Amino acid sequence: MTDTPGRLLNLLSLLQTPREWPGGELADRLSVSLRTIRRDVERLRDLGYPVRATMGATGGYRLVAGTAMPPLLLDDEEAVAIAVGLRTAAGHAVAGIEESSVRALAKLEQVLPSRLRYRVGTLNAATVPMPTGDRSKVDPEVLTVLAAAIANRERLRFDYRDNDGGGSRRLVEPHRLVAASRRWYLVAYDNDRNDWRTFRVDRIGQPQPTGVRTPPRELPAADAAEYVTRRLYSVVPTYRAVATLYAPADEVSGRVGDGPGDVEPIDEHSCRLHSHTDTLEWLAFRLVMLGCEFEVHEPPELVDYLRAMGARAVRAAG
Repeated sequence: MTDTPGRLLNLLSLLQTPREWPGGELADRLSVSLRTIRRDVERLRDLGYPVRATMGATGGYRLVAGTAMPPLLLDDEEAVAIAVGLRTAAGHAVAGIEESSVRALAKLEQVLPSRLRYRVGTLNAATVPMPTGDRSKVDPEVLTVLAAAIANRERLRFDYRDNDGGGSRRLVEPHRLVAASRRWYLVAYDNDRNDWRTFRVDRIGQPQPTGVRTPPRELPAADAAEYVTRRLYSVVPTYRAVATLYAPADEVSGRVGDGPGDVEPIDEHSCRLHSHTDTLEWLAFRLVMLGCEFEVHEPPELVDYLRAMGARAVRAAG
């Protein structure tokens, strides 16, 4: 075999299987000499692939974990499996991996051959996820386009449907994607409005990169997650609650969104909660789901909300 790049790729493909390869077996597989195998192993090491060699009758070569993630060679089945898995992770806001999944999916789909893109598409089309009660479905194709535009610092045009159902065409400089409460948000600088905005990704349609690269802008927040949180709470009234919980403090601590010092023991059977700022709906939900008796002291809006919620529950029970 005289094609050195092709031989290196074939060697790397063999070494990426979880086993140790004797030098003689590798030489037979690639139709080269042991000396060529040793030389090719050194080339792979120079490229950053950690190939370990062991001596002895049972020794050989194997790829081990290194300090960085080198490029991987995937066969068709592996590529399809990873693409489907990344689409699943992108469509379900799994804490900590949402944006990473989208970035990886964007990179993978960019280089997938058309036959594999077709297989991934047909598999996803034939798969029906279990309903979760959340109607805001996000198209992974839209996510990958947004992720690519963010990585390339490229202006983007898309159709956007607002909360009232009205539509508009937007020109933005995308900054980051943020997943929160099973919804995706795009943080971007809106060029037509000369200001930062957040966009629900499930309301974005037909995103089209413009090819125009832009320098990075300074976000008016510590990070994109803080900016989205601030924007969401700016349009929804929030409150702090004070309540007596008739349960031991150690049984409820950590279950009501509390931090250190937010739950204070009163006696061995009760405690006092000073909640963080949140919406009435979420405060009521957390209190009811504790499964113990409680008494709300403030705010009065939470008392009224719980009273109305209790009345609905009584009516529902006949």
